Amino acid sequence: MLLSSVIIVLREVLEAALLFSLLMVLSRRLGISCRWVVAALFIGLLSAAIYGFNIDLISEWFDGVGQEVVNALLQGTIYLLLSALAAIAVRYRRGFAVPESLIMMLMFASVTLAIVREGSEIMIYMSGFMQVTDLLLPVMAGSAIGAGIGVSVGAVFYFALLNLGRRTAAITGAVLLILVAAGMASQAAQQLIQADWLPSQYPAWDSSWLLEEQSVTGQLFYALVGYEATPTPLQVFIHIMAIALLVGIVVIVNRQRGGVGARDA
Repeated sequence: MLLSSVIIVLREVLEAALLFSLLMVLSRRLGISCRWVVAALFIGLLSAAIYGFNIDLISEWFDGVGQEVVNALLQGTIYLLLSALAAIAVRYRRGFAVPESLIMMLMFASVTLAIVREGSEIMIYMSGFMQVTDLLLPVMAGSAIGAGIGVSVGAVFYFALLNLGRRTAAITGAVLLILVAAGMASQAAQQLIQADWLPSQYPAWDSSWLLEEQSVTGQLFYALVGYEATPTPLQVFIHIMAIALLVGIVVIVNRQRGGVGARDA
């Protein structure tokens, strides 16, 4: 149970930690206040606890697939928020007059929803062992190790991006943000497939021989790009379209010029 707990919690913490790190770096690079961070952590954890404690009720929604649908809604919303943030951040960097409060609000909402999604999954997992005293200690120890690894990886990404050159950091951060956002869209599709809201299909391929999904490396790629060893064709299509949409938004906005009313660069 120790290793299983490490992998399960690592998977959830990594995704939120990487997104948090990327947006923290973006905030620093744009010269925007990080006041949103504390509020996002507090409200995200509180909301995750509320979600986790009410999971039995939520699961009964939508004819018994409430958890899958709500998770898909959370992940789909995060993708939309990150898409809007990418467009607005590029406009801000190019000199357009964009309120800093709007950028902070998008960052706050993205991180808060990510914490709700991942934090509630950890709570639900751990609550299943509260009455199993023989397994509780290894589960808690494994969860602590998994959380520690996830937070550490997020910190490494944060400091690595901060120490890159401005242009390199901007390109690397944009690519990572696009991949994380597209992974959210793909995971939302997976949740809807599990809820039978989207058609079930045979896997497009099986890459488990190359990279096990349940390995630490597999979980890192899951957090970064929504990696799955056996994705369906529909998931692959949605993933590609999500990337294409975000890239298109960034390219189009980046070609625009700041006009009258633009902020001083």
